[in-house]
Amino acid sequence: MESAIALTRFYHPLLTGSYSHHLRSLSLFNSTPIFPKLSSVKYPFATISPARFIVTASSSPLSPSTTVAESQGLEIKSVPTKPIEGQKTGTSGLRKKVKVFMQENYLANWIQALFNSLPPEDFKNGLLVLGGDGRYFNKEASQIIIKIAAGNGVGKILVGKDGIMSTPAVSAVIRKREANGGFIMSASHNPGGPDYDWGIKFNYSSGQPAPESITDKIYGNTLSISEIKIADIPDVDLSQLGVTKYGNFSVEVVDPVADYLELMENVFDFSLIRSLISRPDFRFTFDAMHAVTGAYAKPIFVDKLGASLESIANGEPLEDFGHGHPDPNLTYAKDLVNILYGENGPDFGAASDGDGDRNMILGRRFFVTPSDSVAIIAANAQDAIPYFQSGPKGLARSMPTSGSLDRVAQKLNLPFYEVPTGWKFFSNLMDAGKLSICGEESFGTGSDHIREKDGIWAVLAWLSILANRNKDKRSGEKLVSVADVVTEHWATYGRNFFSRYDYEECESEGANKMIEYLRDLISKSKAGDKFGSLVGSYVLDFADDFTYTDPVDESVASKQGVRVVFSDGSRIIFRLSGTGSAGATVRIYIEQFELDVSKHDMDAQIALKPLIDLALSVSKLKDFTGREKPTVIT
Repeated sequence: MESAIALTRFYHPLLTGSYSHHLRSLSLFNSTPIFPKLSSVKYPFATISPARFIVTASSSPLSPSTTVAESQGLEIKSVPTKPIEGQKTGTSGLRKKVKVFMQENYLANWIQALFNSLPPEDFKNGLLVLGGDGRYFNKEASQIIIKIAAGNGVGKILVGKDGIMSTPAVSAVIRKREANGGFIMSASHNPGGPDYDWGIKFNYSSGQPAPESITDKIYGNTLSISEIKIADIPDVDLSQLGVTKYGNFSVEVVDPVADYLELMENVFDFSLIRSLISRPDFRFTFDAMHAVTGAYAKPIFVDKLGASLESIANGEPLEDFGHGHPDPNLTYAKDLVNILYGENGPDFGAASDGDGDRNMILGRRFFVTPSDSVAIIAANAQDAIPYFQSGPKGLARSMPTSGSLDRVAQKLNLPFYEVPTGWKFFSNLMDAGKLSICGEESFGTGSDHIREKDGIWAVLAWLSILANRNKDKRSGEKLVSVADVVTEHWATYGRNFFSRYDYEECESEGANKMIEYLRDLISKSKAGDKFGSLVGSYVLDFADDFTYTDPVDESVASKQGVRVVFSDGSRIIFRLSGTGSAGATVRIYIEQFELDVSKHDMDAQIALKPLIDLALSVSKLKDFTGREKPTVIT
């Protein structure tokens, strides 16, 4: 116990808590294992004077051998390590089960491999941002990332209070503070908690996800890594705003909402939105799903826009998202759906996901598909949102997203782009000044105000459209509803019936064999081939495995999804998703265009049933995966 008391003299002035937690941070510099197993015995640490000391640990984590006063520099440790399999970065970073990331050096290897992959000028003495969705393991991961960043020569880390910062906010902060880049600790819409998922990704200096040229290098370096460079500093207290300095390195803990809120006030007319939300005949509800936007909902919707506190559901961010699945769709946000479809439901409802970049929009007894949502925002942006008062520069969607946005671009005579799934493809177009508004059918919508999709931005965009449509409505007059906005849009542009079937956590072998089978099938198909029964058969226009050549940097992305497109414009698309942490998620997208207004009110599942049946038959999904029913239908 005497050695434990001695440690308190050299520890960070603000830290108190479990004995095990604080000794764990010191053991980073002790031996190859970054997180040795320690006792759970608790001991309160004393408060001391400013942290300008470096503790060099001996072979025992309880007995520091020397203490060196150092005010100008840092002591950097080289921790030996070995490559770890399975660290290939996907479209949205590296995602695995929490227990995988908690393995010896697993996260540290990937962070060091990242620094080994970046040009030194991209981080040396530079500023990096750090934030996350509040999920389990983020607090521990924050300390690892901070220490390795310092060990590799980063000048300053700017981190959200308690490690909290939404993915859109990280992008906004990178751009406002002119940072070199930033780390986002999130597995997005995947469940959180000790038995579930964790993730990490890196965004570059314009706030965009790192391109494949970097993520490929990271993976390559994870296969050859031999050492981790880590600064010999104590854990940083992330619960207090302010700056902590260790020699030439500093950590600033900031309000995760402030910069993002300022940006939103510059994009939207908050007084216009407030005029709608404050009406006694308009009711609004937002479900934060116990995820990161719980930290943003009250400051934005309640404090700034005048919504009642009761309009925010599940507004406290929790490490396990309240045992829920923070994915804003009709299945996992069922509580919100039940409220909007219930007796005398609110006029407008919305939800966001784990890290705040996705959204779901609902009206009273009315669901807005993400494909329709981005098209309607684009069609109304110039009139309703000050940021677009000069009109959008261009529009874009991911390949599986329905063609409803295409028709808006055509009518408004705007440049249009179809890109692979992954926000980095939009970011390239934005940086080149070619794109303003874009979206993915996977509940992602955004614009060039940042370089990520943005859930709260989408909600504010919809509130702006409704506020603009109702600004001249007197009390007692019937308000223009979400359903009115959507049906008017269909009457103008036609309706793209659209649905997505998700089969989550399929066996990877069977899922990959199915895709290979489909690739072989389309290679043998030709225009004019008939699919389906003789009565009501579909005539093939073309079939391919989508390949995209970036018009900005001419990079090529191939094998992005098998497309089967028919002569009437109907489409079936098959993809394996890269956002899960285990197995494979098979996604089937079904779309059919309908110009006849008298048919626009049909249920999408009924309108699309012949195509859905054809998709399941053609793919032999049950044979390859053994799955009878999808996990989620959108």
